[in-house]
Amino acid sequence: MADTCTQCGATITLSQAVRDKYPGWVPKICMTCKRGKTGGPGVAVVEENLTTAEVLARYSAGPQDGVFTDGSSIPNPGPGGWGAVYVRGGSVVAQSHGRDPATTNNRMELTALINAFELVPAGVAATVYTDSKLAVSTINEWAAGWEKLGWKRKTGAIQNLDLIKVLYAKARARPEVRLEWIRAHNGTRWNEYADSLSTAWMRETI
Repeated sequence: MADTCTQCGATITLSQAVRDKYPGWVPKICMTCKRGKTGGPGVAVVEENLTTAEVLARYSAGPQDGVFTDGSSIPNPGPGGWGAVYVRGGSVVAQSHGRDPATTNNRMELTALINAFELVPAGVAATVYTDSKLAVSTINEWAAGWEKLGWKRKTGAIQNLDLIKVLYAKARARPEVRLEWIRAHNGTRWNEYADSLSTAWMRETI
């Protein structure tokens, strides 16, 4: 069974297992449109929803070392998932993924990053990649100031503060681990792999 995205017209295909988990839910917008990653007027960029094996067969570009993360919620807010994969020399050292029945894209991005720090052994230098500019700016630029103000900011409440506190503490405790932004869906093998892990809850095969 397939549904059609009301924004770009792409086909949305969910496994029967996912439909059984969320009876009555009819997806209206594809993951690509939810993330704002369209190809411009009249161009539909279809979310591939590949398995990890399919990602490895299709993509080869990009960094071959580091931890790659991704998170998503479909719809947003709604059910979602996260994924993180630790790679050295182009080989998977460790990976993890999970899901949440009621969440947001940003919460899943932050959750993926929290788990990313757990994958790297203490004292080992590594770069953690995320395609969330918000997450990178939050930890690398804003969190220190918020902490000094008692985890407050002049412009209002800090969204997802519970996760931000945990992630910031991990980042401060691990100065050998750098957090860096990477562009989404540009053919980078391990970023695509992390994306696949984050959507594994939608499929019957990881």
